[in-house]
Amino acid sequence: MPFPFELAVDPATLAILALVAFLAGFIDAIAGGGGLLTIPALLTAGLPPHLVLGTNKLCATFGAATASYTFYRRRLFSPLQWRNALSGTAVGAFLGAAIAQWLPAEWLNQMLPAVVFACGLYLLFGRTPDAPLNADAPIPRYRQWPQSISLGFYDGVAGPGTGAFWTVSSLLLYPLDLLRASGVARSMNFVSNVCALSIFIISGQVAWLLGVCMGMALMVGAFLGARTAIKGGSKFIRPVFILVVLALTARLAWQHWFGQA
Repeated sequence: MPFPFELAVDPATLAILALVAFLAGFIDAIAGGGGLLTIPALLTAGLPPHLVLGTNKLCATFGAATASYTFYRRRLFSPLQWRNALSGTAVGAFLGAAIAQWLPAEWLNQMLPAVVFACGLYLLFGRTPDAPLNADAPIPRYRQWPQSISLGFYDGVAGPGTGAFWTVSSLLLYPLDLLRASGVARSMNFVSNVCALSIFIISGQVAWLLGVCMGMALMVGAFLGARTAIKGGSKFIRPVFILVVLALTARLAWQHWFGQA
């Protein structure tokens, strides 16, 4: 059960995890990929991988709710245009989270550093495509199903980098600018987080004290990050973000692949 571990978390570790969550919320609201910080941090703190995924979903839900509401309030996301994507994301997240419960812990220990590292490399070398702003252009609905089910499934199984993948794929598939693509990403992140979280709660794979504390910090970061994104973009934070991700990934690979403390 998660509760005994929570009693063993010292205040200093909790403060560090809350700081990481704040930074993750800020970054995730701007460019996506906040889970690339919180998942390695939770693993490094010593949580078992299933508990890491469930706790990360809890704290991520706080941030996604804040960021998605901010974009919606600024009229940068219209739920009616994205009904298929909202439904597909929910279905994919339920399936992904259910399958994640059956994966052996040692598989997740080996898989998560590889996933985080691959996402970090993608963000390092990937180029965000340009798209013209056309708020009145129709959004194709048939493309939403494969995109949403696959990304919802990935978010349910693992999750790091899902927001960034939503942003980039939406820019490629639809007539959106970066800001509106970010609004879509934050909203879909919220849906997949809530759906996946429900599965992890049922399975008892959530450390509530850590999740709530990190979630509150992540929510503050997401609020500030969303406002920053709407006002001016994310170029200044990208290099720092990628360096932190790759450094944490190296630490996890050293710990789980090579058996070093």
